[in-house]
Amino acid sequence: MKCFNKIFNLSIGIRSGLMLMPLWLGLNLLYSCKKDWLDEKPRASIVVPVSLADLQAILDNSALMNGTQGGSTPNAGEMSADNYYMTYNDFLTRTEIEQNTYIWQKEIYAGSTSFDWNKSYQQIYNSNIVLEGLQKLSNSDRLTSTYNTVKGSALFYRAYAFFNLAQIYCSPYNPATTNTGYGLPLRLTSDPNEILTRSTLLQTYDRIIDDLTQATELLPEIVPYKTRPGKAAAFAALARVYLSMSNFENALVYSGKALAISNFLLDFNTLTLTAAYPVARFNNEVVFNSVLNGSLIWNTYGRVDNQLFQSYASNDLRQSAYFRTNTDGTKAFKGSYYGSQLLFSGLSNGELYLTSAECKARKGLYVEALADLNKLLVKRWKNGTFVPITASNSNDALIIILNERRKELVFRGLRWTDLRRLNQDPNFQTTLVRILGTQQYSLVPNDPRYVLPIPDDVIAANPSLPQNIR
Repeated sequence: MKCFNKIFNLSIGIRSGLMLMPLWLGLNLLYSCKKDWLDEKPRASIVVPVSLADLQAILDNSALMNGTQGGSTPNAGEMSADNYYMTYNDFLTRTEIEQNTYIWQKEIYAGSTSFDWNKSYQQIYNSNIVLEGLQKLSNSDRLTSTYNTVKGSALFYRAYAFFNLAQIYCSPYNPATTNTGYGLPLRLTSDPNEILTRSTLLQTYDRIIDDLTQATELLPEIVPYKTRPGKAAAFAALARVYLSMSNFENALVYSGKALAISNFLLDFNTLTLTAAYPVARFNNEVVFNSVLNGSLIWNTYGRVDNQLFQSYASNDLRQSAYFRTNTDGTKAFKGSYYGSQLLFSGLSNGELYLTSAECKARKGLYVEALADLNKLLVKRWKNGTFVPITASNSNDALIIILNERRKELVFRGLRWTDLRRLNQDPNFQTTLVRILGTQQYSLVPNDPRYVLPIPDDVIAANPSLPQNIR
């Protein structure tokens, strides 16, 4: 038991914020327990990947790195957002963490750990293992394209995880401030004894951008699997990051670079709209696949916000592709780009067109912005019914584009990030409301509760780590 407890403590991340270890590391640790090794520091020589193939295999753990078996990216933002609601009776069946997150309580975890935090930091840990392993390879290995691909992939995964964490555990980036408030603990090594400290918000975003920028230079344009990042994925991730920062100039540049590699859009007229899950997994519109951490809320208890459902026009095929009718007449979501009840949180060309359109509208290029939007919407409407959208000015175009963004990217884990950034503009602020029985809960724009607390077990293991104030 002593050995198990030590392994468990290491796995949840004393000083590192990690939950689980890779299988090959865990097996070595368990074997070493025979020698009661945990009374001493583990030897680094126990686990040393020896080839590029070994390092690629670590990144190809799609269950962890992409969430193909239950999710990989944080779901607390989607759980906190306004795409859905729960009845009071259904609310009472959910876990305490889900209940607290749903009504934006100041305390969330009730002493429990967080899969959102743990899975993301394990992805970071694996990425660091790979980056350190690359440094130990021969000069001949370093001159190969495979070396560049593995390095670029590790940098991408690390940046992707840092960004996803920042949307939950850090304040929104504000271009009007110095962003010197708390950022993330930036784990850049695999050393479990490294003291956990928090960077500034600016340092967090600088690290994300630096990693992704390096990745764009190393990754190939063509990749064999949607679970591996390519150059388009790195460009698309940069577009998403810069949009979250309200850096519209760079978001436009990188959305354009990604679309220059691949701009395919699904024609919803070709989908079987009555299917349980009409959108196929790994379809050609997907740039990079990742999946939100699972919850029964998505496929059992959550009901689609009625105002959102009614916002789709009668000839807009997304209403049928995305939603099904429950036995009580309410609506549930079925339109995941993962083709299952698990929610797709990855990168797609549809998102890129919307990012490009928004940025062009904000630059005053509203005709070009609506051209981007119309390229997307003509693929979403019933054949022969779509009339291209027009506007008389950039502000009207922007309003239309943001409304379409909400409808297109529903249940992708992006709404929370959009709320956080748009709340900085008085013209687009939203107050969220939950009603449970006779009790009403509200989340006003720019409320401190838009930042979730760091999990209790991480703070307990690192008492000097500053907690978020809600």
